[in-house]
Amino acid sequence: MTTLEGVAMDHYDVMVIGSGPGGASLAHRIAATGKRILLLERGDYLPRSRDNWDSKTVFVDGTYQSSETWFNSKGDEFHPGLHYYVGGNSKVYGAALFRLRERDFGEIAHKDGISPAWPVSYGEFEPFYAEAEALFHVHGQRGEDPDEPPTSAAYPYPPVSHEPHVQALSDKLSQLGLHPYHLPLGILLDEKNGRVMPTSTCIRCNAFDGFPCLLNGKADAQVMCVDPALAAYPNLSLLTNAYVQRLETDPSGRKVTGAQVLREGQQERYSADVVVVACGALSSALLLLRSKSETHPNGLANGSDQVGRNYMRHNQSVLMALMRESNDTVFQKTMALGDFYFGADDWNYPLGLIQMCASSDAEQIKGEALPAWLDWLPDMPFSEMARHSMDFWLSSEDLPRPENRIFYDGDKVILDLTETNKEAHQRLKKKLEYYLNQCGARSVLLERRLYFGKGIPLGGTAHQAGTCRFGTNPANSVLDTNCKAHELDNLYVTDASFFPSIGAVNPTLTIIANALRVAEHIRRRIGA
Repeated sequence: MTTLEGVAMDHYDVMVIGSGPGGASLAHRIAATGKRILLLERGDYLPRSRDNWDSKTVFVDGTYQSSETWFNSKGDEFHPGLHYYVGGNSKVYGAALFRLRERDFGEIAHKDGISPAWPVSYGEFEPFYAEAEALFHVHGQRGEDPDEPPTSAAYPYPPVSHEPHVQALSDKLSQLGLHPYHLPLGILLDEKNGRVMPTSTCIRCNAFDGFPCLLNGKADAQVMCVDPALAAYPNLSLLTNAYVQRLETDPSGRKVTGAQVLREGQQERYSADVVVVACGALSSALLLLRSKSETHPNGLANGSDQVGRNYMRHNQSVLMALMRESNDTVFQKTMALGDFYFGADDWNYPLGLIQMCASSDAEQIKGEALPAWLDWLPDMPFSEMARHSMDFWLSSEDLPRPENRIFYDGDKVILDLTETNKEAHQRLKKKLEYYLNQCGARSVLLERRLYFGKGIPLGGTAHQAGTCRFGTNPANSVLDTNCKAHELDNLYVTDASFFPSIGAVNPTLTIIANALRVAEHIRRRIGA
């Protein structure tokens, strides 16, 4: 036990700030070293109750969403779509665990500009992708996805089976020359011939995508990393309700010497030989900016003025297709379509990814601001609309811009965002509509904005990335290729802050793989 300015301070070998996928995966990997490790989480365990499966509670009321107030560049208030719990945002993620495409690691031209190359190759990430898929119980089928990058191992678990309506859609799309494939899902599911086995944790209910899982059947960071590591390794400690206010450095500014923590109303301090920040791309940038000092006047590790900049979040839509036929699918999130990921016959630039998501229900539809042009539709109860819906998540790549950033204006948090690549996303919507109609669906597509959180604009905080990009040049990046801050000897960042570009697939598996990659570096550094 040491003291700093008269306040007791525990010292650890490694301190990890944030228990989402980037922090929890790293802590899980290095816990076996026997070194003293501290995991700090600003929230608590998400309460388990029947409300976890209630769509009004989750989507309409936004009960599990942060109540913080942030501002956009125009001064408008909004509540960020963040979830402060053990496991971070993965407690409510959809568990779609894709690898970035191999070409995503290189420079890619879009109509609005260039998606920059990564400073390391896909080949360096590949073995850690395989380990990440095993750690998070990814179910999938190799060989179906035409853009699947080279792999060293099969998926550790078989694909989640399609229910009849999804299988029929997949078959029709295949007949039209497209290549639908089973969505890679992190899920604790044991099924045989499409039937859930009695011992399965997951029961294939309709409250998977976007809901906290009451049964812990979703492969989130708490279930797969935090709880198992705490049970197996007494050298790992978890402190909840521990908000890190700022990081302190030695007089040279080269070493983090302590973390000021507010925990249950009390001021505490902790220190470690190695400090890992993994609060999420937005919150990690804010922590570094709060930690400014004489040696780091613009914020910790921010001599390049890049901390908080180059924020990305995908161009995203959740679309509900109103179909003539009823759809009794319960677990709908099983299919993806990547034929337009890198382009189309009528467009030379990438469009993005189409995947299925959870089925709409009456409460969600009732809570949406439905467009006035729906008046021409027959008067239909919300429950009947839900029964005739089929639901899709569309993601297109947005481009990193230095002006797209998160920063403080006094005590106010400002998220400044100008959307890029909007035409590509609109074209992707048109492709989905066209092919649904070709399949005989004659569908009407409606936007499901509540999926991104109560009151969250489309350009909000889903799939947050960037803000502390890694690279070889300290003048235009924050982190080196091991995700260590250029300007500090013992500070690492392992959430999606390090992304120089985001591709168009869900980022979580890449976050996990990178955390495992950096964990190997730290293991060597601490002599394990």
